[in-house]
Amino acid sequence: DEAIDVAPVTSPADIFAARKVVNSIYMDGKIKDYIVSLVYATREPESYQLQLKEYIETGASPRATLNLKIAARCLAYLAGRGYVTPDDVKAAAMDVMRHRLRVSYEAEAEGIGSEDIIRKILDTVPVP
Repeated sequence: DEAIDVAPVTSPADIFAARKVVNSIYMDGKIKDYIVSLVYATREPESYQLQLKEYIETGASPRATLNLKIAARCLAYLAGRGYVTPDDVKAAAMDVMRHRLRVSYEAEAEGIGSEDIIRKILDTVPVP
């Protein structure tokens, strides 16, 4: 076996500093409500006039809400902004929620995947 030389690209201190900055990025209450609505729509789609209940075995848990907030803040940070936009939330939603949503047998039989459901939710839930 040949040893691989790996050079560090950052330090733990830099990572902790970046996390602190990300956590300080402003998120308006309307954006927080939007995130809650997106996740809630995976559990109670009829609340948003979405006919998806038969396709969802298990909706996203409250943990998805927390992780969507973090991911949206990270995207704002990477964009050089000190605030989160609805577009940050939308851009992060698929990656955060895709694996947290279990589709039903009916959905699988019809070729409907979690991404299709999330896309429909993103297209339907009102954006602040």
